[in-house]
This record gives sequence, structure tokens and C-alpha cells, in this order.
Amino acid sequence: MTQPDFKPGTKPDIKPDLTEEIPQPRTSELNQLDFQPESRRGFRLWPWGGVHIRELGPRQRERIARHLLALDLHDRYLRFGYVASDEQIRHYVDSLDFSHGVVFGIFNRLLRLVAVAHLAYSVDRDLASCAEFGVSVLPSSRGRGLGQRLFERAMRHARNEGVELMFIHALSENIPMLRIARRAGAVVQRDGSEARAYLRLPPATFDSRLSELIEEQLAEADYRLKRQARQFWDFLAGLQEVRQGLRQGQQTGQTFEPPKDAKGGPG
Repeated sequence: MTQPDFKPGTKPDIKPDLTEEIPQPRTSELNQLDFQPESRRGFRLWPWGGVHIRELGPRQRERIARHLLALDLHDRYLRFGYVASDEQIRHYVDSLDFSHGVVFGIFNRLLRLVAVAHLAYSVDRDLASCAEFGVSVLPSSRGRGLGQRLFERAMRHARNEGVELMFIHALSENIPMLRIARRAGAVVQRDGSEARAYLRLPPATFDSRLSELIEEQLAEADYRLKRQARQFWDFLAGLQEVRQGLRQGQQTGQTFEPPKDAKGGPG
């Protein structure tokens, strides 16, 4: 079996044989991907559950870059297959082609990207039904099943986009990534220090399409709420700064000048 060409940041060497028997996800997994209320890990897998996954676009490149740059050397090695430098990460992010793939992200309440997944479609016309999955999670957010959630989200999206074969190219020592693939029923092949996981996807269903539609809407709503909450807390922090300045001015007898915004008016 061989691996298709992807861009950017992949290692094209061999191409998959689409006629080879590759098992589909287990029935139980497909039920969980659509509308099964609870997973084996104890959190809800309905789109309106606690973790909302947002599709990212070109305007989010800088946030994607900051997320990847926050990874330490070992995490960069696991994510890219080599110890990517800051410059290489910047080049990777700048080269992301959102017309030939999709990037998903999970934001915390401070609007920091704590987990990012990239689903890259093959650029080979003969292998247009193939896609590769890659994911990274910040150390502070691990152990919560975010990588699993992103993989399930990517599987649902891939199904709905007509992808037939989804695979992961990872290092053999990347146990969490390979465990996620095995749980979905993927076939894992090891070749020395590298491993490949292949998963043949079933056609889209009404449930998979509806589930993705609901999840997209709720993810956008969740992001707007977090952004508004962040703006509100920033506003309160500004008021607190003004109050502290006034108190200090009263104690010293000096006049306090409130901070000004970009237009030169009062903050």
C-alpha cells in the first residue's frame, strides 16, 4: 500500500491501493460519530456537547502558528516527523491550502487554540477520495480526549465530502495518535520508526450531514460567546485600572489621566 501526495508538510513516498481491503469503522464507532449520546470516555459526543470544534480559515493563520510554535521540540517531532524549527512551522502555516483541506480548532475560554487538526486532501487527481489527518494538542489540555474529538470531527467532515480513504502518517512512538486511529477501526502498519494508519470511510448519511451542520452552528455561537466574554472582562479590567489610578491620585494629590484608545479618546 502506498501513500498519496499531500501538501504541505507530508512525506510523499508511496500511493494507496484503493482496491485493497481496508476495514470500515466499526458500527459502534459510526453510531458515536452521528448521534450516540455518550462515549466510552464519559463525555457527550452530540454536537451540542461540552467541546465545540470550529473550522478555521486563512484569517486564523497567525493563531494556528502561535499554537504550533508553543509546542516543545519533542512535540514538534511527533507532529511533523522531524524537529521543525520556528521558520519551518511558519512556512508550513503560510503554505496551508484551505481549498485542498480543512483545519479544525478548539479554543479555550481565553480564545487560545489549545488543539488543532489538519485534514489535507490529496492533490493527486487519481486519489481525490483520500485525505490525511494530523493533530496537535497543547500539554496543558491533554488527557481530555480532545485529539479523539478532533479525529471524529474530521471523520464526519471527510465522509460528508466524499472521502473514501483517510489515513495517518505518524511516528511509531506516537502512541496516543495510533491509539486514536485503532479505536476508529483503522489498520495500522509499522515500518521501523514510522507507522501508517488507514481507514476506509462509509458514504455520508443524513445523520452525518445534519450532525456536522449543527456542530458548525454551535461552534460559531460558542466562539462568539467566548469573544464577547473576553471583551467584557477586558472592559472590567480597564475600569479596575482607572479606579486604582483614581485612588492613587487621591492619596498623592496628583491628577490621574485615564488611558486613551487608538483614536486618542478616553479608553
